[in-house]
Amino acid sequence: MLYREAGQFKTSYAGDMAIFPIRQDRIGLAILLAFAFVVVPLLAYFEIGPFGHDYIFKAILIPFLILSLAAIGLNILTGYCGQISLGGGAFMAIGAYAAYNFSLRIPELPLLFSILLSGGMAAFVGILFGIPSLRIKGLYLAVATLAAQFFFDWLFLRVPWFTNYTPSGSVNAPELNFFGWVVNTPAERYMLALMFVTVFAVIAKNLTRGNIGRQWMAIRDMDIAAELMGIRPLYAKLSAFAISSFFIGVAGALWAFVHLGSWEPLTFNIERSFQLLFMVIIGGLGSILGCFLGAAFILILPIFLDQVPHAMGVPLSVETVSHLVYIITGALICFLLIVEPHGFARLWAIAKEKLRLWPFPY
Repeated sequence: MLYREAGQFKTSYAGDMAIFPIRQDRIGLAILLAFAFVVVPLLAYFEIGPFGHDYIFKAILIPFLILSLAAIGLNILTGYCGQISLGGGAFMAIGAYAAYNFSLRIPELPLLFSILLSGGMAAFVGILFGIPSLRIKGLYLAVATLAAQFFFDWLFLRVPWFTNYTPSGSVNAPELNFFGWVVNTPAERYMLALMFVTVFAVIAKNLTRGNIGRQWMAIRDMDIAAELMGIRPLYAKLSAFAISSFFIGVAGALWAFVHLGSWEPLTFNIERSFQLLFMVIIGGLGSILGCFLGAAFILILPIFLDQVPHAMGVPLSVETVSHLVYIITGALICFLLIVEPHGFARLWAIAKEKLRLWPFPY
């Protein structure tokens, strides 16, 4: 009875085209953002509950936000434009090393601009590797993007200039100073990641609902028909590669600077690319909400499998937990592809539709 549209009238074009046209959705989102931006930092400041410990920020909240941002970038390319990519880890690495070298080579450049420029560098490389999408598609395109993953794995490992000639190949992020705000504590790092993700999620949502988003979806559904309608495949596909790579590059810079602090080239190997792809598939192709749901599942599942058996007195080795994660993730992907190909996002939409009609059967 709480989720009803009765009495909610749209009296303008802007109201009809709102991102959240239902009042309950707007209230729910406002409550969620207030909890994330206000309540969580206050609980951390007063050390109340689990938010008083650094573990929940370092192991759960910060990785969840950054991986959600990377999944949004991949979903723009794969979910909305239909271009399969297995190079997400490579573009995260490009963002990380570009931000590191911008901050190292140009010390007077503000850190925020270094992160955004790293996204621009990733977008440029994404356009270069997106050119084959004009001629190939499907698994052949996936192999082309996989080549980018292996190439940049080799590049950052073998060319010492990118790591400033460190003998071990490991580099350290600079001090997180954003126009006088020095980010030190895990709660502050969480707030920084949350601000980035909120802004980029709103941008992605508006892009996918606008003209460029409709072009992407037309190319995804039937590229020949889209071209006959006047949509330029060159512009649509390369813009999807550029924007997707920009988002993933910024996520890679945040992963290196905000989450890790120090990293090596193998941090962004092919396993990271598959992890992002699994998030998109499980969460829901063509859904911004699905990126958050998929990231939450992929991130929390290993922690759940590690903590719950121990709490129940059933000790599991690290190898067993790792194998269970792969087994359950693979089984769930197969299940979702058969039962609900649009993932958790579609299940959430179905639940809302049922709630709007409950308790009536029609």
